[in-house]
Amino acid sequence: MDLSYTPEEEEFRARLREWLGKVLPTLPPKPSPDDWPGRRVYDLGWQRMLYDAGYADVHWEGTPSVRLIFLEETEKAGAPYVGANFVGLLHAGPTIAAEGTPEQRARWLPPVLRGEEVWCQGFSEPDAGSDLAALRTRARRDGDDYVVSGSKIWTSHAEVADWCELLVRTDPEAPKHKGISWLAMPMDAPGITVRPLRTLAGSAEFAEMFLDDVRVPVANRVGDENDGWRVTMVTLSFERGTAFVGEVVACRRVLGELAVAARRNGRWDDAALRRRLGRLNAEFRALWRLTQWNVSEAEASGGVPGVGGSVFKLRYSHARQELYDAAAEVLGPDSLDLERPWMPDRLSSLSYTIAAGTSQIQRNIVGERILGLPKGR
Repeated sequence: MDLSYTPEEEEFRARLREWLGKVLPTLPPKPSPDDWPGRRVYDLGWQRMLYDAGYADVHWEGTPSVRLIFLEETEKAGAPYVGANFVGLLHAGPTIAAEGTPEQRARWLPPVLRGEEVWCQGFSEPDAGSDLAALRTRARRDGDDYVVSGSKIWTSHAEVADWCELLVRTDPEAPKHKGISWLAMPMDAPGITVRPLRTLAGSAEFAEMFLDDVRVPVANRVGDENDGWRVTMVTLSFERGTAFVGEVVACRRVLGELAVAARRNGRWDDAALRRRLGRLNAEFRALWRLTQWNVSEAEASGGVPGVGGSVFKLRYSHARQELYDAAAEVLGPDSLDLERPWMPDRLSSLSYTIAAGTSQIQRNIVGERILGLPKGR
């Protein structure tokens, strides 16, 4: 396994770093975290700048190593995060690129790359809990359409989305994992109701979504009918594979800032705190190496991340929470002030052991697909 970069990849890094240095000072102020229509405009504008500079298709056309370099350098430079483009660029787009027909790729991928359309994710349901395959949203075939009824929750960016990657049950009589299909649903279709959900950190990037006889063309199905669970595993492999790379870089930056703050306010004299920060430093270094390993494996297997992404997601979720617990220890009583650096991130970190597959689900995946343990009864 080779974790080093080729000369061509290092040349890409240098070129990207130079471009970022030129364009980032020209960006307008970022909108308020609560202003998602404003964030949509801002995030799409950034995506258009990437497109015009030739970097928009890195997530799909670039090798896993190039994607890794791109995410690392943009985070280090403080470039805008994908934001409202998250689902389209890192989930739905790569899935359509891998599983879609030529017509589907031609219809949906260019608008995402050009910063023209936003996607949301309609996977989780209120009554399914951590068991994604227990979804009940029904899609009944009616000629050239599916008629969809049901509800979704934690639908990322539904308020500002043009399209939704939607999981539906197309055969209620089939075994649980066999009767599911993956649809691209237009968010302006009649019968869709979106209700924002406010998180503990005060943001509203999630929503409930209610579907009442929404008509979705059969041509919008990605993959075969009732083969949606396999397609979903492709989506989740991207979500758990390289989607968190930039956040690992951000955590390593925050850890360095924590050490500086601890030296400034006297908390550095606490030997237990120093050991804690040292262990976290080792943890995030190991996670970065694991990311490189996963990328190397993806390159060897055709570009789609493997189940090693679940190992990364499992450990990263807990390490992130531990990092922001340490931030609260460094700040002391000031950690109750949400205007302080890192504290909103601490609140958002509490969701990471649930988001993108709970830690319990990740342990099952690791046990069954990597360690070969028998499935629970």
